[in-house]
Amino acid sequence: MEHFNKIEARLTREFGQAVEIKVCFEAGYDGFWLARFLLDRGIDIYVLDPSSFLISRSGRRTKTDRIDVEAMTFTLRAYLAGDPRVCRVVPVPTPEVEDAKRISRERTRLASERTRHVNRIRGLLALHGIRNIKGLWGGERRAQLDSLVTGDGRLLGRYFKAEITREFERLHLVLDQIKALEAELRDTLLDPASPFPDWAKVATLTKLAGIGELSATLLVAEVFQRQYSSRRHLASYLGLAPTPYASGEVQRDQGISKAGNKPVRTLLVEIA
Repeated sequence: MEHFNKIEARLTREFGQAVEIKVCFEAGYDGFWLARFLLDRGIDIYVLDPSSFLISRSGRRTKTDRIDVEAMTFTLRAYLAGDPRVCRVVPVPTPEVEDAKRISRERTRLASERTRHVNRIRGLLALHGIRNIKGLWGGERRAQLDSLVTGDGRLLGRYFKAEITREFERLHLVLDQIKALEAELRDTLLDPASPFPDWAKVATLTKLAGIGELSATLLVAEVFQRQYSSRRHLASYLGLAPTPYASGEVQRDQGISKAGNKPVRTLLVEIA
């Protein structure tokens, strides 16, 4: 804050009147902690979606930190002047809303990791002519590996057996974490004092055909925490908005934009 105070004092001296500092930065890996930190200290903050900036396509684009800062400054100036088309401002979520996304996103990530381990195990077995193995999801795999033979009738090699054993251990670690996470999710939804925002909406969504508890939790955490001005706004956020192509006499549909929330869009396609 000392740095901001120095800038404000210098600008006040230069312009001869009080100035109001407005700050912007691109939404990215830093999340929203900085935005909340500045808002709590009275700084007017704007978090900009970098994918919404208009850029020149005439040739290779020069990129430096200085050029990026100047471009954001001009963009923010145009936005504050009343042109909302120059960029998209990302709303700053509350800590509770941001934290609620972790439980569903971790479950999605663990499910993908589980699939990778299963595919790796099956791929390793296929290298030796083994098409399936009992106990892939349970503890029987230890006994199976001791008696398993390759397609040409040989026992498993020492190092191959050690590798696939470690792969099984990683798989079952992920399975245990998924079970623990799902138990935590159930406890969260059953607790009226839970910090999970709008947890009652999860029970409402599960009444619809094809939507289970896990899907409903993800939808509430990612979608039903926000306000939408129209159905087009909602479709744009999900990346389900149509993308027409019309130039002269050529008119065709390019399909959905896929520019929105990928986890929710993937889930909605699976549910459909």
